[in-house]
Amino acid sequence: MADHGYESGRLNLPFVGFATFGKRPIAEDWDKLDADIAILGAPFDFGTQYRSGARFGPRAIREASTLFSFGHAGAYDHEDEAVYLPGSVRIVDMGDADIVHTDTEKSHANIEAGVRKALAAGSLPVVLGGDHSVNIPCVRAFDDQEPIHIIQIDAHLDFVDVRHGVRHGHGNPMRRAAEQDHVTGLTQIGIRNVSSTAREGYEDARKMGSDILSVRQFRKLGVEAVADRIPAGKRYYVTIDIDGFDPSIAPGTGTPSHGGFTYYEVLELLQLVARRGDVAGIDLVEVAPDYDQTGSTAFLAAQILLNFLGFIMHARGH
Repeated sequence: MADHGYESGRLNLPFVGFATFGKRPIAEDWDKLDADIAILGAPFDFGTQYRSGARFGPRAIREASTLFSFGHAGAYDHEDEAVYLPGSVRIVDMGDADIVHTDTEKSHANIEAGVRKALAAGSLPVVLGGDHSVNIPCVRAFDDQEPIHIIQIDAHLDFVDVRHGVRHGHGNPMRRAAEQDHVTGLTQIGIRNVSSTAREGYEDARKMGSDILSVRQFRKLGVEAVADRIPAGKRYYVTIDIDGFDPSIAPGTGTPSHGGFTYYEVLELLQLVARRGDVAGIDLVEVAPDYDQTGSTAFLAAQILLNFLGFIMHARGH
């Protein structure tokens, strides 16, 4: 019987070894990155307005991602009849940006520096948050790149301008993004219920080019019609707040909001996004594992990211 490589080398089960993202190689020297995809942790949660704990998100997502570390030669999807993330796709884990406790600006600057290093190396930066304020330095790092359109999956609009002097908290990132010259517009999906953003913020968002859809509006339109609202052929930056999902499947977050997405609703949208344009950057934020003793929130985050990365690379011909 043919071996097919299954009995060669180490078995390397998920609970063995180092818990890097997908058990991929560590890249500690950011000046020598050589990868298609670079994972960066941003364990910062000083921007939260309610429950903290997302500083432990990157570690939890990495640990959960080891479950999906089998098959470095690729993952066959029988529905799509495609192999995703074959061995030719190079993924590295950069570790975490250095976080300086109580210092938002220094911590954000360190996150921005990491994203810039990934972009300079020609890698797709994938940032594991942390609270949603980490998106601010992530988007800022693209200021010397080609323009990007922001696609946000979230329960909250995050379009607060300034509140009691705070401009860089987790209620501000989409406002800060919309102000950037290299951001051409925003598609904000899943926004529902009581939000951190007041009515004026919604009005400002629409004036600044946002297309805002709730979960119920998404379901009424259908995933293909929603994807069709996103400008085609553009470079996308996708930011996924885990509270965009319903807390029945993602309770491990600081600001849960019922009425959220199911797994396949988001997965199908991301697959269409990967085909519609070029995904230039990703962050996934607000996983606070201590609020979910089952660990399912971290598994959801890891699974959605690995599938999305598979879709992106497949669309690029890998």
